[in-house]
Amino acid sequence: MLYRENGQFKTSYAADSQILPIRQDRIAMALLLAVAFVVVPMASSEYLLRAVLIPFLILSLAALGLNVLVGYCGQISLGSGAFMAVGAYVAYNCQARVEGMPLIVSLLAGGLGATVLGVAFGLPSLRIKGLYLAVATLAAQFFVDWACLRLKWVTNDSTSGSVGVADLNLFGLSVESPQARYLLCLGLVVVFALATKNIVRGHIGRSWMAMRDMDVAASVIGIRPMQAKLSAFAVSSFIIGVAGALWGFVHLGSWEPAAFGINRSFDLLFMVIIGGLGSISGAFFGAAFIVVLPLILDKLPYWTGLPIDTATASHLALMIFGALIVFFLIKEPHGLARLWATAKEKLRLWPFPH
Repeated sequence: MLYRENGQFKTSYAADSQILPIRQDRIAMALLLAVAFVVVPMASSEYLLRAVLIPFLILSLAALGLNVLVGYCGQISLGSGAFMAVGAYVAYNCQARVEGMPLIVSLLAGGLGATVLGVAFGLPSLRIKGLYLAVATLAAQFFVDWACLRLKWVTNDSTSGSVGVADLNLFGLSVESPQARYLLCLGLVVVFALATKNIVRGHIGRSWMAMRDMDVAASVIGIRPMQAKLSAFAVSSFIIGVAGALWGFVHLGSWEPAAFGINRSFDLLFMVIIGGLGSISGAFFGAAFIVVLPLILDKLPYWTGLPIDTATASHLALMIFGALIVFFLIKEPHGLARLWATAKEKLRLWPFPH
């Protein structure tokens, strides 16, 4: 009976419209951020930071950007891997060609480069939608793959197509240790999640959701389809581009175009669907599902002592992973975020039966 808002009276518009209106949610969020920023870097091993937490944060950011487009605006996209690639290569060229370019400026420049591509491939969304729009965004994936392999300027004349960065620093501080890289990713994820939450709560987000629910009715009440759809493509591509730059700079260090292939686009789409369409928390739930569950399934035979060889364990993990995806889509098509919201609502009523 601790999760109640009894006695929490709203005496101003600001208090009534805050992101977390219940005091217990604000306390829980403050504790979660304190643990994430202070306890986790101090208590986690290098393997946990590099192999689990940093990929989880970066993919959460990319899923957050894709959720803006797919979940809030209802525009299907299969080219998010291409936008990540553009963000990574634009940020790399800023570092390689401009002497003394700050790291944060390069990351944001990668987001701007992805925004340009996203708006360009978002123009067909003004005329087509559904499966046809998905095919149009899929064309972006193939175009970027071809450009990264064939245009030598993109890879700074690298013969193999592989590029890399080293000696990262932010405002004079080294970002080479796993703790520093984790904190950089966590800080950017918190900033973008807060900014996205405020955008979707404003008139821009309401216009996106109106286009998602019924575009004809939205245009009748005065919402411009061109402005709403292109703004969704721009915001989504910018966030995904920054995530792609982080993926290349912070997680991989050196990469080639195959790191941002079509499988990456499908992974991000699965994260959004499993986590929950039209939900900020859904991006984090989906990324945790995609990143953590395969690691657990790979280690499960060794933890249980089952005599299974490595190849069989790998295939079994893929089968279980696919079965769980289908199970969640059947049992809860609105994603894990909906399950979390339902649990919170039940907790607010517990222990009363109604």
